[in-house]
Amino acid sequence: MKVSIVQQPPVYLNKEKSMERAVELVAQSAKDNCQMVVFPEAWFPGYPTFVWRLSPGAGMGKTDDLYKVLQQNAIDLSKDGLAPMQEAAKEHGVVIVLGYQEVDGAVSGSTLFNSCAIIDADGRIVNNHRKLMPTNPERMVWGFGDGSGLNVVETAVGRIGALLCWENYMPLARFALYAQNIDIYVAPTWDSGDTWLATMQHIAREGGCWVIGCATAIETSDIPKDIPYYEELFPNKDEWINPGDAVVYKPFGGIAAGPMHQEKGLLYADIDVSEARAARRKFDASGHYARPDVFSLNVNRTKQPPVSFTDD
Repeated sequence: MKVSIVQQPPVYLNKEKSMERAVELVAQSAKDNCQMVVFPEAWFPGYPTFVWRLSPGAGMGKTDDLYKVLQQNAIDLSKDGLAPMQEAAKEHGVVIVLGYQEVDGAVSGSTLFNSCAIIDADGRIVNNHRKLMPTNPERMVWGFGDGSGLNVVETAVGRIGALLCWENYMPLARFALYAQNIDIYVAPTWDSGDTWLATMQHIAREGGCWVIGCATAIETSDIPKDIPYYEELFPNKDEWINPGDAVVYKPFGGIAAGPMHQEKGLLYADIDVSEARAARRKFDASGHYARPDVFSLNVNRTKQPPVSFTDD
């Protein structure tokens, strides 16, 4: 099976144009005989890097202005917001894993979530996971997810699970995926560099699974000049805001492709899913190495309920 990892930036903070670009990237990947396409964290419509460039206190007024743009360009599943990607998956017969910013129009219609959807080759959304714990400044724009999306799902290319960015530093969240017979572990992220790559390699060894890590490769030149506070946020016009570092690790830790550093394009890798389960002969974190007589893990997969209101 051939996988394509997207290391192209979106049309930053523009949902419609980013969706058009994404459909084109899926078509290009399918033309190159890929059966799976992976997009980075918050790719739709672009990771809010401004949360790391504005202070939580003094910068809140500016954050409000930028948050409004995020809201206007967030994806609402209750309104079939991922329909173009679902149609692309079905048309080309590919599995798509994508990071996006979600607004739940069926509940508050205001809170945003950092989410990851898995779309099977028949166009169905087979899992949607909301980031459990937004990282530090990210809490200025994203709400907290729940355990309902901590699932490994059967797809046309194998059993897939995903955690977002620093969720991959959460041992219990990782184990929740390992315990579901995972073949392909996807880690859409905003992180990069040697430390992050070491984490990806560690997970491949610990989980005995294929690991795909990917962040959005983006430069200042990719940021529209009309976004609020552009000059203040991006004074260095030659900056690589994120180098990407897309990578694929084999079960038990060897590199299969990448890392793709400060380069835009598509990273391809060939994956044999059967190698994952075979690799766990030596070390199976949720099998013969688990010691259930000593350790146990309980995962609450109840979907976060909406607040109820009763007028007495």
